[in-house]
Amino acid sequence: MSGVHATFGLAPAMRAGGVLADGGYEVHRDFVDFIVDGRPLLLQLSDLDAVSPLASDVPPAIFAAQVRSLLLETDAPLPGGRYVIYGCPECEDLACGAVTAVIERAGDGGDDYVWRDFAWQTEEQADLELNGYHGIGPFLFHGPEYRAALGALIDGAAAPAAPRRRVLLIGARVGLLAKLAAALRTIGIGADIIDHATGASAEELRSYGAVAYGSTVGERERAAIRRAFDRAGADVAHVAGLAPIVPLLVAQIEHALDRSPVAQRRLTRLVAADGEAGIEVSSPCRVRVTAYRLDRLSRAHAQEVFDGVLEPGRHRIALDAKAVKGQSFVVARTSGSVLVEAMAR
Repeated sequence: MSGVHATFGLAPAMRAGGVLADGGYEVHRDFVDFIVDGRPLLLQLSDLDAVSPLASDVPPAIFAAQVRSLLLETDAPLPGGRYVIYGCPECEDLACGAVTAVIERAGDGGDDYVWRDFAWQTEEQADLELNGYHGIGPFLFHGPEYRAALGALIDGAAAPAAPRRRVLLIGARVGLLAKLAAALRTIGIGADIIDHATGASAEELRSYGAVAYGSTVGERERAAIRRAFDRAGADVAHVAGLAPIVPLLVAQIEHALDRSPVAQRRLTRLVAADGEAGIEVSSPCRVRVTAYRLDRLSRAHAQEVFDGVLEPGRHRIALDAKAVKGQSFVVARTSGSVLVEAMAR
């Protein structure tokens, strides 16, 4: 292989959960992604709904074991010196499919590390000819850089912060908030319902990642809540609920919890106006677009208006006029992130 080294790093990433238009749901996962030559490796592969084995929501012992495995301190879990690089976000079953690669030391006992022969694998043995990721790798990483990045996860110097997957729900519509809290908990996000946050302790406030306000919460009350979080030193996202539609509110909250840099996302832009959705993606990926609306009796309606693979760049998607009639909203979703916009008129 070439002697040109690739840079190696790590960065927090998210698999966006959600309540889907058909009633199904996808689980929220926080994980640490591999940054190769300044770009998430996951984005360099074909569009995948997958997470790395360095998941932030697994027990510390399992997390540390995964790190040591990538450092080659333990035997490879699969034949041929192969390691799981990305796996199913819902379970750990190889039958669901996983991206694997051979990880080894360069040369005879060299100091550097090599990742090579990437493949999509569903059985114990990988078929490189049929399922290999041709054109991806091999990657040669400087040993000190590689060990420092992964080793810091074990010694705590750069360990991922515990994901703040708790959301504070504030509003007067208790029934709606209860349904929203149940939906969030189903996809792996904790949710609490209270009528105010000004009396909570600083430690309690710092445990939240987002605050979602119902339409009945006035600006003075919101300002007081923001001050309470500021005094506690809590960096939270504040979400103004667009409409009393649970899947829409879940999508808003998932977007608020995504703190990854825009440059590390596949879905980077959404505009909804004049019966169209303007979408920008950074790499080839499957995009699902769902329209939500309220009719004159305040009943919620949902319609999936697009589901397909988009190439990098900007795209304009025409929306069914009935799907965006009246007060309506558009949700665009990839495996890694979600964007929400009200339809402009």
